[in-house]
Amino acid sequence: MRYEKAKELKDTEFKRLCGVRHETFLAMCEIVQAVENQKISGRNCNLTVENQVLLTLTFWREYRTMFHLGQDWGLHESNVSRLVRRIEDILIKIGLSQKSESN
Repeated sequence: MRYEKAKELKDTEFKRLCGVRHETFLAMCEIVQAVENQKISGRNCNLTVENQVLLTLTFWREYRTMFHLGQDWGLHESNVSRLVRRIEDILIKIGLSQKSESN
C-alpha cells in the first residue's frame, strides 16, 4: 500500500499497518528528507520519501522478501535491499546522534 492511500487510514489502523504512530512516521520522513536534501550526487529514487520509509517499515513489520516487496513497489529486489539499508542507516545514525546529545 502506498503512502497516498495509507495516510487516509485512522491512527490505529495506520499503526497496525506499519508499526508506528502517524506522528512518528512523519518525524522519520522529515529526518530522511533532511538527509536527502544534503545529498550532493547520486540518482534520485523513484519513490517519495514517505513511500521509502513506508516500504522500510513494511519490511521490518512483515519480514517479506525483497523480491515480494519489489513486485509490490515496482522495484528490483536489489534496489529494495539498497533502499531499506539506506533508510535504516539514516535512522540509526540520527538515533545515535540524538542519544549522544542527550548525555
